[in-house]
Amino acid sequence: MLPASTQAASASVPAFISVVVPTYKEVDGIGPLVRYLQEATQGDNALEIIVADADSPDGTAAAARQAGARVVQCSRKGRATQLNCGARHATGDILYFLHADTYPPVGFNQEIRAAVKQGSGAGCYRLAFDHPSWFLKVNAWFTRFSLELFRFGDQSLFARRELFSQIGGYREDMLVLEDQEITRRLRRVAPFQILPGPIVTSARKYRENGVWRLQSIYYLITMLHRLGASQQSLVNLYRTMIRQDKV
Repeated sequence: MLPASTQAASASVPAFISVVVPTYKEVDGIGPLVRYLQEATQGDNALEIIVADADSPDGTAAAARQAGARVVQCSRKGRATQLNCGARHATGDILYFLHADTYPPVGFNQEIRAAVKQGSGAGCYRLAFDHPSWFLKVNAWFTRFSLELFRFGDQSLFARRELFSQIGGYREDMLVLEDQEITRRLRRVAPFQILPGPIVTSARKYRENGVWRLQSIYYLITMLHRLGASQQSLVNLYRTMIRQDKV
């Protein structure tokens, strides 16, 4: 058994957090996000920021490095693939997966550590959009509930490293709804906590596609997934109906 003084010293050392951000063509937003994360955690020495880039042609990687992030290049584009790639390069006891256009609350590092210390194996934040739409506010309000239906990648995700490895990480064959799928597996093996937050995500895709139209498409894709539609058919629908270049 370790001496009491050694045990006390170990208990006082904060769990190391690896923030993993997948990127593709995020040159305008990644620098401000990395700097925000540094400020929001007050220069936490037990935290690293990893940008998992998919060979963006616009200078995303250089912008991330300049802002102070560690950049790893991933062999394929795809959020699940990139998140797993970032996790493999991470050194933290806690993995925190965050979208490139999403801002967690100030002090998120301490809130995540507290949740894990209290026994949570994984968790996320409640969601808010940077858009005045009452419809989006209503949709975001439901993210306070524990139902899997209300889990979205924009809420971010933290998980103990050993738990993430135990379940095999993200499913790389999934290009859409990979966030709901991994949440389901995590909840089966450990307590899952929804932090009050909120975390604020960009509504840029809603502005480009229309709030009601885009949310209706998301509802449709989710319903088809639950009815057993193949991942390829969901991806084809996503690419056909949503203006974007990420999937």
